[in-house]
Amino acid sequence: MPCIRIEITREGVTREQKKQLIAGATELMVRVLDKDPASTFVVIDEVDLDNWGVGGLPVVEWRHEQAAGGAAEGRRAARGQGGRAAPRA
Repeated sequence: MPCIRIEITREGVTREQKKQLIAGATELMVRVLDKDPASTFVVIDEVDLDNWGVGGLPVVEWRHEQAAGGAAEGRRAARGQGGRAAPRA
């Protein structure tokens, strides 16, 4: 009995889009893992933008930096704060 969780930002995803996500995720489980669609659950969690981060920043700030051409990434790298963490040993 698989349960698929999809987390997306709360930005006006329509009921139809959610329906397509549910159908597509279910079909993937059927096709790849031969699961019964009647016992496949899909949960969609919509997260407020204030509660979503990427690259060490709230997503709104990260998007702003991306739109500005990544200038802030260059500033962080110059301060020794690159965007990727070192691999763990």
